[in-house]
Amino acid sequence: MWTFIARRLLQSVIVIFGVTLISFVALQIGGDPTYLFVSERATEEEIAMVREALGFDKPLHIQYLTYLGNVAQGEFGNSLSYRQPAMDIVLGALPATIELTIFALTFAIGLAIPFGVFAALYRGTPVDGGIMTMAMFGQSIPNFWLGIMMILFFGLYLRWFPISGHVPFLMPLLQGEVATAFSNLPKTLYYLIMPGIAVGFYSLSRNARLVRSSMLEVLGQDYVRTARSKGLTERSVVVHHALRNAWLPVVTMVGLEFGFLLGGVVVIETVFSYPGIGRLVFNSINQRDIPVVQAAVIVLSLIFISLNLLVDLVYAKIDPRVKL
Repeated sequence: MWTFIARRLLQSVIVIFGVTLISFVALQIGGDPTYLFVSERATEEEIAMVREALGFDKPLHIQYLTYLGNVAQGEFGNSLSYRQPAMDIVLGALPATIELTIFALTFAIGLAIPFGVFAALYRGTPVDGGIMTMAMFGQSIPNFWLGIMMILFFGLYLRWFPISGHVPFLMPLLQGEVATAFSNLPKTLYYLIMPGIAVGFYSLSRNARLVRSSMLEVLGQDYVRTARSKGLTERSVVVHHALRNAWLPVVTMVGLEFGFLLGGVVVIETVFSYPGIGRLVFNSINQRDIPVVQAAVIVLSLIFISLNLLVDLVYAKIDPRVKL
């Protein structure tokens, strides 16, 4: 087990190294980054002084090593737009994105599992056909288009839900304001419904098909037929025998989907003017605020890598064959 953990940790370090390298190269692609830190009216002497002060006059490998050292300390410099530490701005926007991601994940997984199970149990019936048709459309519709349609219909026409904005829950909770956080919870969920569904609908559709396939494979096994031949009820066979053995893909699905949704909220946050890290990255790219973009990429990468590592460990605990 410890060898398995060590191997996964080593792979995580390699991935983090790759992410930092890509982030550094992205800064260099646009040309001399010094011009991002000076005004348009700066003279050549002033530009040269800023270039030397920031270390951009040194060889690239020296700059990269310096960048690695700053990343290790959580130092990404100040935002060019907000004039504040870039990491502070990213961490300030992160709780809103986590709230949206958790809501979307709960919506997607909470419906994908029963939909997939029912589709497998009623294979070839209208129930199966309806669920699979929904899954096909869900994987075909772009999430930004779905978000816009929901805004037009449920937001502007029916006026059921707000089309933008956010009421914080995690931030007051992290700051120790528990009463404020839970008093905000109903409004928080109210503002999360449309963007959460828009983000999670694709995952719901894809994972419903995954659960259906896994259940169909398990339902065809000999031990399931044996359980039925012993006179067990269908509910007992499905819950205690089939579903328990079809659980492994679902465990992997939950961990990976959180990271997938966390990285996929950029467009939806922009569509709904949702004040999360996705919208922050979108605006920072338009404003060429490179320190904020780099800090956001590193934070999201660390979260995704940590989730993958956690899923690997849980999977290895459930199924010892994985450690081989």
